Amino acid sequence: MAPPRCAGCGCTKWTADGRCRDCNEFPTLGYEVWSWIEDHCVIPDGEFAGDPFLLTDEQARFLLNFYRLLPAGKFFHERGGQLIRPQKWGKGPISAAIICAEGQGPVVFDGWDAEGNPVGRPWATPWIQLTAISESQTANVWRALVPMVRLGSLSAEIPDTGETRINLPGGGRIEPVTASARSRLGQRITFALEDETHSWYESNGGRTLADNQRRNIAGMQGRWLETTNAWDPAEESVAQQTYESKEPGVYIDDVEPGEGSVRNKRERRKMLKLVYGDSAAGSKERGIRPWIDLDRIDAEIRSLLERDGAQAERFFLNRKIAGESRAFSVAKWDALAEPREVKDGSLIVLGVDGARSDDALAVIATEVESGYQWPIGIWEVPKNAPEDYEHPFNNVDAAVEEAMERWEVWRIYIDPGSTQGNINHLVDRWQGRWGDKRVIDWHMNRQRPVAYAVRNYTVAINRGDLTHDGDEVFARHIKNSVKSRLNVRDDDGRHMHTISKDRSGSPRKIDAAAAGVLSWEARGDAIADGATAGGGSEVWFGWD
Repeated sequence: MAPPRCAGCGCTKWTADGRCRDCNEFPTLGYEVWSWIEDHCVIPDGEFAGDPFLLTDEQARFLLNFYRLLPAGKFFHERGGQLIRPQKWGKGPISAAIICAEGQGPVVFDGWDAEGNPVGRPWATPWIQLTAISESQTANVWRALVPMVRLGSLSAEIPDTGETRINLPGGGRIEPVTASARSRLGQRITFALEDETHSWYESNGGRTLADNQRRNIAGMQGRWLETTNAWDPAEESVAQQTYESKEPGVYIDDVEPGEGSVRNKRERRKMLKLVYGDSAAGSKERGIRPWIDLDRIDAEIRSLLERDGAQAERFFLNRKIAGESRAFSVAKWDALAEPREVKDGSLIVLGVDGARSDDALAVIATEVESGYQWPIGIWEVPKNAPEDYEHPFNNVDAAVEEAMERWEVWRIYIDPGSTQGNINHLVDRWQGRWGDKRVIDWHMNRQRPVAYAVRNYTVAINRGDLTHDGDEVFARHIKNSVKSRLNVRDDDGRHMHTISKDRSGSPRKIDAAAAGVLSWEARGDAIADGATAGGGSEVWFGWD
């Protein structure tokens, strides 16, 4: 069979990922689906209920990519997709429109027309499940779906629309399904809308539900679509697993809010405009009215900030962060950035944490006199690294040696790790070069010393005793750190904590934060010891 002709430029040569070699466009059924939705679907509620459901540019781009094809006529994203957007963005109505299209629209590839455009047809007997953990969750989309059918032209094509199922012509159906309906999870469905997967866990049957449903869909050559808010990475939801697994054949549509503090009004508004996109801006040219009032969303955020700022960031800023278990204040860390040069010969200390390959490796310096921190180097595993990758230890060694020559380094505190992949070889190398009185093996698995070291660092950030150079990778590691409670209590009987990743195996690294803690601890010991540049014992920079 000859390759299809590109509808855009007429070229018949395609890249391995299905793009035209001349104009870079890709074939998609998305244009047909887009047109079908606007011809058949209506706004399901509100003062404009019954008016045509017009897609925003953002929604249209999603359809074009979700229904993208290869020149052979197969879907590029053959398994499914994931749409990640903040609360009230409009995931429910667009999901309902896609369900309508999967029930009656041109979503199955049926060849090419004379101009090179793909042609679609409906499923012969579509069977669609709108899936969630509970009935109340399925209602989020179902309450948009039913009036979308009843209030528009689809009511003539789909007359049998009930509150618990929609019977389609030819024997197909659309039905809501929850995790508890196990008897309905072995059916030969053609499409599944998996809603609110940020709340699908192993514990509530969400993981089993997703696995079973996707196996059934595969047997029918169908596809699935997840819709989700940002998730709490400590909860290991289905949404998180889909996003992080980088499974082949899955289209992920996400929008990041960018840098900024949720507690800064100007930065917050900038991030809100970015993540809410067309839902807050609309399109006067196409007659699309915005349905999000950012002032109202902003008020909701402000009401949550003191009680649960992390929830506000997840639901309204689309940030995938842990709850109030975050170890350090992001806003205070950001406010402490004061980039400057540290004079040669200044008294400094170094903190080192990391692993040979799986985790990052970080060396953080602190100027003893001022409390100013900056990275000597942070090495992260590059994308697509080979299985036998290890950090470039010669580069790490050279960076530390350069620091030793440029500044007066009082101590290096290094946690070599206690499992496979540790960096004991760096400890041995540096102790052999500079002595074990200067290079200290400081294990972070000792609960009481670590608890107080983390507390000291937290207090320094909160009080502004610490400043730093604003390094983005260092900041990211600080922000990734979450509290991990220890079986240690302080003098007031309160539980203390160390820092950890949001979950075991998480790709969000914290090694620079741990190195920062070690470096700050070394600074405290230098002050207590009366260390000075030149090796004297007088406390010369004003501390008691």
